[in-house]
Amino acid sequence: MKVKKIKPVTPGLRFRIPQSFDEITTSKPEKSLIVISKRSGGRNNKGKMTVRNIGGGHKRKYRIIDFKRKKFGIPAQVKSIEYDPSRSSHIALIHYVDGEKSYIIAPKGIKVGQEVLSGPDSSPEIGNSLPLSKIPLGSIIHNIELVPGNGGSIVRSAGTYAQLLAKEDKYATLKLPSGEMRLVLLTCMATIGSVSNQKHMNVILGKAGRNRWLGKRPRVRGVAMNPVDHPMGGGEGKASGGHPRSRKGLYSKGLKTRKKNKYSNKFIIKKRK
Repeated sequence: MKVKKIKPVTPGLRFRIPQSFDEITTSKPEKSLIVISKRSGGRNNKGKMTVRNIGGGHKRKYRIIDFKRKKFGIPAQVKSIEYDPSRSSHIALIHYVDGEKSYIIAPKGIKVGQEVLSGPDSSPEIGNSLPLSKIPLGSIIHNIELVPGNGGSIVRSAGTYAQLLAKEDKYATLKLPSGEMRLVLLTCMATIGSVSNQKHMNVILGKAGRNRWLGKRPRVRGVAMNPVDHPMGGGEGKASGGHPRSRKGLYSKGLKTRKKNKYSNKFIIKKRK
């Protein structure tokens, strides 16, 4: 998807760089695959604010995405490419030959009318879902399972992809978007291709109001607060707040928060950059 530059007729449009939505083919979602999404406003079940800077925003309906792709050997046709307010990537509506409909994460380059398939006997083409054991080395993949049968849980955001580097014993070696190299079971499923909407990272909202439409409230910087409100607050004039830290006093830059004895450490060959 492309981004476009707008003529600066108003201050809010001067720096705005929106998406062009050229790939989107319809604006109405499939009714049978949407559920009402309620907002919390950052409040818990007692009405107390537990997360700050959340509230407002436009109403959304959640699209039910099929991350598992368990209908093996049943062809499906892509009917539309749609916008999803709950994620950065686009989604594709597919109709199976047996009449069932579902949403999948749209890979880059997928077209309306294209046929997609899942299962171990599928060909390694864009949009098809296969076990890692059946995918050729060097392939670009996304929507990867970490636990067989649980559905894709990593490499799902706009423009991301992983690369299959090696297969040995019962594990495949993947290079993830973060630069991490990790072992994943060969029985786990993955989808061929990279995720659509790769220009999402270039979008500039242009004004504060667009952030409010997304449900984000203004965030006050710690250094602008008083010492009673934040560890980085206080000082004469525009004093720096010292080492960056959170409201609770935990270091926010440079401090490693991953547990030393985490169960998945044994699967990581090379840590992320």
